[in-house]
Amino acid sequence: MDKYRVKPGQKIKLCDYDPEDKSQFSGGKKDAEPRLAELVQKLDELQELLYAEHKHKILVILQALDTGGKDGTIRAVFSGINPQGVHVASFKVPTPEEQDHDFLWRVHPKVPGKGELVIFNRSHYEDVLVVRVHHLISKDVWRQRYTEINNFEQMLVEEGATILKFYLNLTKNEQKERLQERLDDPKKRWKFNPADLKERALWDDYTSAYQDAISETSTEWAPWYVIPANHNWYRNLVVASVMVQALEDLKLKYPEPAEDLDRIVIE
Repeated sequence: MDKYRVKPGQKIKLCDYDPEDKSQFSGGKKDAEPRLAELVQKLDELQELLYAEHKHKILVILQALDTGGKDGTIRAVFSGINPQGVHVASFKVPTPEEQDHDFLWRVHPKVPGKGELVIFNRSHYEDVLVVRVHHLISKDVWRQRYTEINNFEQMLVEEGATILKFYLNLTKNEQKERLQERLDDPKKRWKFNPADLKERALWDDYTSAYQDAISETSTEWAPWYVIPANHNWYRNLVVASVMVQALEDLKLKYPEPAEDLDRIVIE
């Protein structure tokens, strides 16, 4: 999946990443379901090892524009694994108390402990995206936050964390269709927020903000992956594949028992 990984120091343009791309999986959608099931099963096994070994920590960051598929990715990729040791954290508009502290203050308590896998549905990156697009802070402040984010994530990695950051990349036309689907489907209408249309009008501004944020914060220790997200099945396969590879690279092992158990006889 290195095709989608942003190299450190690379200045990206999102227009160079095709949200329609399906090139890394032959067979197409018809073969996607059994392949995803295999990956989720493998991820379940690896997560059990992660929890048992109690040494490493996994932080997954999901970012996207509205309808990009963060919730759908969590359901498809992570809902099949044991919930023990797995948590999802969401970050909405900061509360007054949170605004009284530095922007990372509310994030640190949510990062994974040893043996845990934590998924951020939106994250500290909102503090270089929304605040920039809506001119809530100065350019000097949000640019300085890139350095602060890199330092924060490096510290987490030095403490045993593996960080995987996914930007779910879709086209403006695909977003339109998904918003319309929410509006038309009674079962999805509850998810429709008229405020999303105001954010949609800022598409170009958000694109620029994401390009800069990804370029400035894709590091060796915490890489970004730009994931084609127009096709849900492909998006899920790519994210699951990256997750499985990252966990396999850790060479996880079950811990040795505290004492010799071979002589124990249960009567």
